[in-house]
Amino acid sequence: MEFTGEISSVNMDVLTKETTITFTVNDRQAVIDGYDELKDTKLSITAKKWRKKRSLDANAYFWVLAGKLAAKLGTTTTEVYRQYIREIGDNFEILPMRNDAVETFRRAWQLHGLGWICDSLGDSKLPGYTNLCCYYGSSTYNTKQMSQLIDLIVQDCKDQGIETMTPNEIEIMKARWQDAEHHPNGS
Repeated sequence: MEFTGEISSVNMDVLTKETTITFTVNDRQAVIDGYDELKDTKLSITAKKWRKKRSLDANAYFWVLAGKLAAKLGTTTTEVYRQYIREIGDNFEILPMRNDAVETFRRAWQLHGLGWICDSLGDSKLPGYTNLCCYYGSSTYNTKQMSQLIDLIVQDCKDQGIETMTPNEIEIMKARWQDAEHHPNGS
């Protein structure tokens, strides 16, 4: 069961140490449909800031251009994508990692997707540790970051003589992302 909403209240019983969180939900039917299946069952619960998923058109357009650029440059679409992930900015964490845990952590991080990259920055100031630059994939990007990703690939495609949408078409596509991000559920 997945839905959007807001936390209405948090109640903590001092005697039993039981905590109750109440949500006001936007999709009543999702709760009704899922209730019978999930009642009286231990659940894994995650609450995170809601973000409208970006337009499939935007994602598809990026991958079309990445494929064309990769063919022109004689590389893979994945390598083109990963290069842009590193160029976006504000999409990574620097983590000191115990030297003996670096490879295990790197493999686990990269299981999230193609754009989840983990680069070594060398020795940490902490003895026995390595600093890792851990990039988040574009599936986590907000409108501004996705817009930067499209702008970068469009410019590089133009530089390589690859045809792209007109600037007006690109702006219309970006406006759809912003509209979707600010008007949940199309309302």
